[in-house]
Amino acid sequence: MPERTVTPGRTVTPERTVMAEPAWRPSPRARMLWAIGPAVGWAVVLVAELIWIAADGDHRAAQATAVVATLVVAALSVIVVPLWRYAVHRWEVTDEAVYTRTGWITQESRVAPITRVQTVDTQRGPLERLLGLATVTVTTASSAGAVRISALDRPVAEQTVARLTEVAARHRGDAT
Repeated sequence: MPERTVTPGRTVTPERTVMAEPAWRPSPRARMLWAIGPAVGWAVVLVAELIWIAADGDHRAAQATAVVATLVVAALSVIVVPLWRYAVHRWEVTDEAVYTRTGWITQESRVAPITRVQTVDTQRGPLERLLGLATVTVTTASSAGAVRISALDRPVAEQTVARLTEVAARHRGDAT
């Protein structure tokens, strides 16, 4: 940040307004959750390719190319993407706001002031239940939509909901 002189002999550096990185990661099991869904999808694609290979013996080069390409893209989406998402995803709840950072190619940082919180929900899909995880959704009075804190250990999600409920009750904002 460039410095500027406001009076002779005194230099001032303009303040930067950069959002602090939220403190907490999702559960380590989030990587498994984010890998299983794509793995199932890619397994379906590979089965379809195997059926194509069994039914059509005339295009072996194209079939081999398709299988290799599928395996490479599948490995990226099942191994690399979950690791990358885990490295990026963060969340934090303070007395003032809910902070999240999500994404992997396109990253989004959100701040939801506690005074704008309308509802706090917990969601557990089949894979989340299997892995002992939950997602906390904080609905706010925002056109950007709800803030989601994904792939938390179930006890952490329950503690987060209790904390958000308690903090929001102390801040009797209009949530509009």
